[in-house]
Amino acid sequence: MAGRINDDDVKAVRDAVPIDAVVSEYLQLRNAGGGNLKGLCPFHDEKSPSFQVSPSKGLFHCFGCQEGGDTIAFVMKIDHLSFSETVERLAARAGITLRYEEGGYNPSSQRGERTRLVEAHVAAARFYVEQLASPEAEIGRKFLAERGFDQAAAEHFEVGYSPVGWDHLTRFLRGRGFTDRELIMSGLSQDGRRGPIDRFRGRLMWPIRDIAGDVVGFGARRLREDDNGPKYLNTPETPIYKKSQVLYGVDLAKKDIAKASRAVVVEGYTDVMACHLAGVTTAIATCGTAFGGDHIKILRRLLMDNGSARVIFTFDGDAAGQKAALRAFEDDQKFAAETYIAIAPDGMDPCELRLAKGDDAVQDLVEPRTPLFEFAIRQIVNRYDLEVPAGRAAALDEAAPVVAKIKNPTVRREVAVQLAGMVGILDPEFVVKRVGRQAQWARDRGGRGPAQGPGTAPGRSAAEGPVPAARRSPSGPALYLRNPVYATERELLKLALQRPELVTPAFDAYESDEFTAPPYAAVRECIDEVGGAEQGCADVRDYLARVREAAPDDTVRKLVTELAVEVFRGKSIDELYAGHQLVQVRIRAVDRRIQDATSALTRLGNGGDPQQYAAVQNELWVLQQYGQALRNHGVGAL
Repeated sequence: MAGRINDDDVKAVRDAVPIDAVVSEYLQLRNAGGGNLKGLCPFHDEKSPSFQVSPSKGLFHCFGCQEGGDTIAFVMKIDHLSFSETVERLAARAGITLRYEEGGYNPSSQRGERTRLVEAHVAAARFYVEQLASPEAEIGRKFLAERGFDQAAAEHFEVGYSPVGWDHLTRFLRGRGFTDRELIMSGLSQDGRRGPIDRFRGRLMWPIRDIAGDVVGFGARRLREDDNGPKYLNTPETPIYKKSQVLYGVDLAKKDIAKASRAVVVEGYTDVMACHLAGVTTAIATCGTAFGGDHIKILRRLLMDNGSARVIFTFDGDAAGQKAALRAFEDDQKFAAETYIAIAPDGMDPCELRLAKGDDAVQDLVEPRTPLFEFAIRQIVNRYDLEVPAGRAAALDEAAPVVAKIKNPTVRREVAVQLAGMVGILDPEFVVKRVGRQAQWARDRGGRGPAQGPGTAPGRSAAEGPVPAARRSPSGPALYLRNPVYATERELLKLALQRPELVTPAFDAYESDEFTAPPYAAVRECIDEVGGAEQGCADVRDYLARVREAAPDDTVRKLVTELAVEVFRGKSIDELYAGHQLVQVRIRAVDRRIQDATSALTRLGNGGDPQQYAAVQNELWVLQQYGQALRNHGVGAL
């Protein structure tokens, strides 16, 4: 039985890999103030960034869906890995050799399923690349050369070749220690009469990587006339490969997409190659499936949905290309980015265009030309005979509901005016009103008003940012931060977690009952469990990890993470600010105890025990003196 990973090694991995470096591989991060970064949450759909990362503390937290944790938790969640798989992946990245409490060093049986399948794909990719240099692969090299790709291009995109024989790759991977079960599960092999055989044979091979850069599948191009299979054969659905959730080239393009706020969607592997080699390094492609909602989620995280973001679709000018463009338009409103369509002259794809007219022609092709909604509407209108009233009416009937789907009312009105001109209706206001009514009917059928983004309260604009979880239900008791008591308690806990040096040792003398909100009292107990806030003065990241581990359940753990990354309400976070929070929490606790003592005196005054009455009276006097000292001298009276 494989043993658990040594705790010290887990800590070393957690400290060695910066959380912002890991998270930025999946989404674009921007400055959020206070040393934090923000981006669109990868775990739920949202319009305004509520996902925050604190590099100094090694934590992330989403104020929309409440997901949070450290680097390990992020990778586990986003890549669906087990704890050991995640630690092993991050350890390999950091060059750390893991020790196991039982079972020796890094046993292969300890590695999770996903890790093994990715390793098999990495080995297969190397095998295919090596085979491209073989005499048999001359047909593949010729295919690439005819399309303008030399050896350097093939090496850059790691294009390979799968031999014609039945089990070349299968035998190779068996020799690397992979089991037949792993080979079948990975999709690299398939069942044959006498055991596993290669799935891909005699084809040009493109490795397909996920957004993190792991090889998770392959695209295979037919080369020989006697190959009766499809022109392109992709990896089947596997535990690590879902064709609707991968984009070819995204690992190469993601940084430039985020930097330029622009993505170019092409149709094939060679089109991606042609674009990148021509200087259009934001090009990506789907893998044997139509562009859909899951692909949009990937791009939105990279584009950050800012107003200047652009997505350009390139499709062939034939009927199939037009149909693909219309399918893309169906999901258009899921983008905040502006979407455009680009069709090359003579219906050439980017690969053909580069070969015929050079790199400049490819760069010119993907400059935004026609908005996707305009193209989609024009395709509808062009199907009708606009010379007769019946044709114009039918075109309007089909196109108006499409325009009504546009969420931005200003854009919707402008497009409605354009539609009137396309159809030939002289009164554009007639079309505008009709489109407006259909948009209203669509909203009424949904039973809701205009959609609000996750974490946005009524009357609160998205620009104001997400509403902290403490203001919302049903995730535990509602903590209304307009209540100054809750607001101050929250600030003090944030200081104890983020800036413990500013509140120790005074904070560690506070009891959990000085925090009136039960969730905040639970966080105070977690801090006490690890030895107090003083433990965070030396190593705040390790301290936060231990506080999170001390949480009794996920609800408290998420609140700890939230408080550890949330920005402070004050402008200057210093000893003066910290002292004010300490004093205010203590004053309110003293005032509550004064009320309790006063109430007890009232009860005891009606025939109670005289000695007990005197004791409570003395306690009340002490509390009143202490409260006055706090008000007069502030932090000096603590």
